Amino acid sequence: MTDTILLVEDDNRLAGMVCDYLGDNGYEVAHAPTGVEAIDLQTARGFDAIILDLMLPDIDGLEVCRTIKAHDSVPIIMLTAKGDPMDRIIGLEIGADDYLPKPFEPRELLARLRAIMRRGGNASRAGSGANGADPATEVLQFGRLQIDPGSMHALLGERPCELTAHQFNLLLIMAQSAGRVLSRDGLMDQLKGEDLDAFDRSIDVHISRIRSQIEDDPKNPKRIITVRGAGYVFARQQD
Repeated sequence: MTDTILLVEDDNRLAGMVCDYLGDNGYEVAHAPTGVEAIDLQTARGFDAIILDLMLPDIDGLEVCRTIKAHDSVPIIMLTAKGDPMDRIIGLEIGADDYLPKPFEPRELLARLRAIMRRGGNASRAGSGANGADPATEVLQFGRLQIDPGSMHALLGERPCELTAHQFNLLLIMAQSAGRVLSRDGLMDQLKGEDLDAFDRSIDVHISRIRSQIEDDPKNPKRIITVRGAGYVFARQQD
């Protein structure tokens, strides 16, 4: 089945080039020039990934991202022409899985698109072998925190943790290596699966978001511990 992509971009010339390029690489691409149309299309059709421009003529791209992510875990790449890193940080904090500054190389967009779709799909495809048994699908329990790779959901007690596909996979990688210190570069390598340049301090942004969901006191974390100069460690023993 062909993967479907929603491109949200008001520059028709750029949109045409991106649609043609992704189409030539095996994707089915729909184009929405406005934020309202993007939200309506995603609600009606449910695309496999979204490429979302930050600057739109009707609704700010951040608001479009926030609206979609409130009820949908679809992977989102945010495009931005702005130089202010706060735009990128806010985008990641509200649910964008990656971002790409304009102008960009189509090959880099394709590589990032493949990476976020692979991250979003790996857990849901795990355990689909002949006997259905796969350690990758086993539910992990750490005190009140439950992590289910099969459904890509985490619970803290009875409260669902609101995480993007990128953030869930980051949490899962750390939980599966509980007790081991993992460097930022190592986490980036495992998440991307490709030799792509690290962007800003996105791991730190995502860790902050994860902590806000799984920690009883995010300012005094007990589950994901920062090891100064080394990276992060996911605690084995938790309440």
